[in-house]
Amino acid sequence: MTTPVRASELTGRAWLNTGGEQLDLQSLRGKIVVLDFWSFCCINCLHVLDELRPLEEEYGDVVVTVGVHSPKFEHEADPDALAAAVDRYEITHPVLDDPRLQTWDAYTARAWPTLVVVDPEGYIVAHLSGEGHAQGLTSLVEELVAEHEAKGTLHRGTGPYVPRPQPEGDLRFPGKVAALPDGSFMVSDTGHHRLVQLESDLTTVRRAIGSGTRGWSDGPREVARFNEPQGIAVLPPRVRTEVGYDLVVADTVNHRLRGVDLGSGAVRTVAGSGVQRLLDDARARGVDPNAVPDGDPAEVALSSPWDLVWSDAADTLVVAMAGTHQLFSFDPRTGALAVLAGTGDEGLRDGPAPHSWFAQPSGLAQDAHGTLWVADSESSALRSVRFPATTHDAAGPVPGTDGEGPAEAGDGVVEPEVDSAVGLGLFDFGFRDGPAEQARLQHCLGVAVLPDGSVAVADTYNGAVRRYDPATREVTTLTRGLAEPSDVLLDTSNDEPVLVVVETNAHRLVRVAVPQQAQTVDEGAAQMQRRRTPVASGELELAVRFAAPMGQKLDTRWGDPTQLKVSSSPEDALAAGGGTSRGLTRTLRLAEGVTEGVLHVTARAAACDGSPDGEIPEHAACHLYQQDWGIPFTVDPAAPAELTLELRGLD
Repeated sequence: MTTPVRASELTGRAWLNTGGEQLDLQSLRGKIVVLDFWSFCCINCLHVLDELRPLEEEYGDVVVTVGVHSPKFEHEADPDALAAAVDRYEITHPVLDDPRLQTWDAYTARAWPTLVVVDPEGYIVAHLSGEGHAQGLTSLVEELVAEHEAKGTLHRGTGPYVPRPQPEGDLRFPGKVAALPDGSFMVSDTGHHRLVQLESDLTTVRRAIGSGTRGWSDGPREVARFNEPQGIAVLPPRVRTEVGYDLVVADTVNHRLRGVDLGSGAVRTVAGSGVQRLLDDARARGVDPNAVPDGDPAEVALSSPWDLVWSDAADTLVVAMAGTHQLFSFDPRTGALAVLAGTGDEGLRDGPAPHSWFAQPSGLAQDAHGTLWVADSESSALRSVRFPATTHDAAGPVPGTDGEGPAEAGDGVVEPEVDSAVGLGLFDFGFRDGPAEQARLQHCLGVAVLPDGSVAVADTYNGAVRRYDPATREVTTLTRGLAEPSDVLLDTSNDEPVLVVVETNAHRLVRVAVPQQAQTVDEGAAQMQRRRTPVASGELELAVRFAAPMGQKLDTRWGDPTQLKVSSSPEDALAAGGGTSRGLTRTLRLAEGVTEGVLHVTARAAACDGSPDGEIPEHAACHLYQQDWGIPFTVDPAAPAELTLELRGLD
């Protein structure tokens, strides 16, 4: 039997959502405490916030969630930025500001998000990494309620949450903007869960589309409901005529794409089942769970679509699928969905699109040559996706095509290529202009192409708009001092180039002139400051712990349902043990001479709801548990020769 481990004290700079009260574990004794280690940049962390909402509502008299904000980026350590994020995501539980990662280190957290469950007597009972644990948490809470009610150690009653005052105004944390044919602008009013059409002055509201209440429903504009909508794409006229709607909206938290008729404002769902990462019977059909099935697009599981753009080169809509670190294509005329780029692994890897890695792509734009520019937020990178010349180019369709779309694979089409213009990876960021290979961004969310072919970037956490020139490969700064700009759009109604900038944390849109002479800023390059894990030189035994929730069992009907993928930065840091294979244990061997680096580990486990006799029924609901870890390490001969990670570990 495992010896119970007492939970460490909660230490940080300040508390939010407590009315100014300082909390400690003693004051929470008698409650089941769920510690949610998160950062507001992390899409998986945002997923967990939404997974926890039903649990908090149903068990609010016995469960207290405590968000432990453990920042990845420098900007996230700003207390005002954290307070804005708590408001933006409508967090209704206490949040501890832990900028120095003191509580993170005390609980040996290794990934965003990490959940630690503490029982009413103050002992740790579970470590959970990643998302998708809602059902397992519910089962665990019910077990703990029964146990501690019988012992008399459970105290029912209200928790310590105290709401913060909310800002007033027409817009609340707007996300993205699109220019409409009549000169007005459509804005995703993300914090109000609706769209707002603004006149050309960027302040006068013409109308709102959506009720303004978080949720999902189609219908007339007054009753339709969104959930934190983001990107908006205007379809080409020929496509609008064929499909009967004008705009496609990335309805992010609903995991859906919505179509909007500009005339009536009516909203319809055009893709997405509303269920994120639904495994269904993919394993039984021998299908990769990340593959996109054929059939009704409204039955396909999506994951936090964040931005959209129509690609002339591919003759389809491109979707930045932030939740799976991929780019999807969606053809409104046929309903076909497909993965355009990205394996689903989180990171920065260039090359053929199907083998590339992205890290929460959040902004898209197309240039005159058909190249897609991508704001890859978690890698603080500007990426490009270049289509083969055998499809469309700036001069129009190529011989052998009908002018309505790219050539078929049989016509010799090769896959798009992904290339990184600015950025190094998940742990490198900063505010530095100059040659692209030395320049640094910080969690960029938006892109726009300027008339000269250069690319404007909403450098969100630096509060700036940056410019990348593909001709010179130089990065400069167009303007700074903005409050988390999340999107940029070229305003073509002026003689001189002007950008419309969505200034999210100021709850407004502003126009910014493109200066003749841009600034050159150098405030340095940085790396994420997280304690490196000491590991022994030579062989290292890696183990990922996973225990299926009560009522579920590992889906062994078609073999081992677990998988481990391991790589390193630098790539040659691992002499053996890299690659993908079944099972949750692996023997790694570090290359000689390596003193530090980063281990990239992805673990997956499939479990299904079982019958009372422990068998899995033929049509059981199945669940895919997955987590990506980036573990900075340092080699220490005295360190243990083993590394244990928690996918779902119970104490």
